[in-house]
Amino acid sequence: MSIHAPQRILVAPSGFKESLGADAVARAIAAGVRRVIPGVRVDEFPVPDGGEGTAAALAASTGGALVPATVTGPVGEPVVAHWARLGGAARGTAVVEMAAAAGLRLVPRDRRDPAATTTSGVGQLIAAALDDGAERIVVGCGDSGTSDGGAGALTALGVRILDRAGRVVPAGGGHLAEAASLDFSGVHPRLAEVEMVLACNIHNVLCGPRGVARVFGPQKGASPAEVERLSDALDAWATLLEEQSPFGGGMDVRTGGGTGASGGLGAGLAAAFGARLAPRFEVLLDGGLMPHDLDALMGEADLVITAEGAIDFQTPRGKVPAEIAMRARVAGVPVLGLAGSLGRGAPAVHDIGIDAIASILTVPMPLEEAVEHGEELLRDAAERTMRLVLLGSAMSARAA
Repeated sequence: MSIHAPQRILVAPSGFKESLGADAVARAIAAGVRRVIPGVRVDEFPVPDGGEGTAAALAASTGGALVPATVTGPVGEPVVAHWARLGGAARGTAVVEMAAAAGLRLVPRDRRDPAATTTSGVGQLIAAALDDGAERIVVGCGDSGTSDGGAGALTALGVRILDRAGRVVPAGGGHLAEAASLDFSGVHPRLAEVEMVLACNIHNVLCGPRGVARVFGPQKGASPAEVERLSDALDAWATLLEEQSPFGGGMDVRTGGGTGASGGLGAGLAAAFGARLAPRFEVLLDGGLMPHDLDALMGEADLVITAEGAIDFQTPRGKVPAEIAMRARVAGVPVLGLAGSLGRGAPAVHDIGIDAIASILTVPMPLEEAVEHGEELLRDAAERTMRLVLLGSAMSARAA
């Protein structure tokens, strides 16, 4: 009896937050696949999503370079961050990965308070790219540890945020309710000369029932009462941006697509400087920044394997596996999804084109242990699932 094993497999995962970058995830899955089918061709395509690893991935893929910079971190202390100066056809473009300066991994677990953290370092990275002569700046939004509406970034770029007494408002989203006026007289002079694009999850909005305070506040350490206070502060911030920022009056600051990106960084940069809020995969995958064509690789594959840290009810809302499934459905290729955990609403991903899902965990274990052994768990999970794929092929061959 012959078994028709896949001859070409595309591995297109996201990174696992606070654990493994997308490149490491792709390598581990590919290694597990080859344990079962040694001669199979595996195309690895780590998917940049705007979060951790995006700047490094794009610098490497274009022959560019990572530029280190020490900036103010999310809790107000210096951190060593970076931005990317792209090369090749993308020369002149800088990529600022907000997670490098204000990511959740930079916020100690005992200091996670989205009302206090700041995006100041993100603004400092943008300023560094401007000073370097960048003509276009792509800001990757993802894995943030902040909810300050972009106020910290605006301040770092020269905007003064003042209270009713004319005093500078302290950093952090919790103080935004105190803001009464915006002074743009000292903004960085090159901001008017460059194109700024935010590669973001367009489903994230600033205010309302699905606003960032309510959806992501608890993940960033806020209690229910703190969520409500932060939501009120962001509502007040939206009003101020609409009334006093150069571009705020011409956009839907509260519920426009992407305004909630990275805790409201999208709203702040768009209203203050006219940054364009765009679907992240449109920018990162289809915007000429990657040397390989994901859709072409997908069209040649017999199977696509994608992955992310958690597959749950949020996955269909613009996460990497949802994007991969959408493209694979167009190409008519089956999709397998691996995850660190399968959470509430995980089966809904079958409706968007992921044919099967599996957790990489076989027994309950502490998060710290799972993170430490992430690569091994991924390799083993890829091996197990590929054996199931071959089993299904053998059963089909027998039935035929």
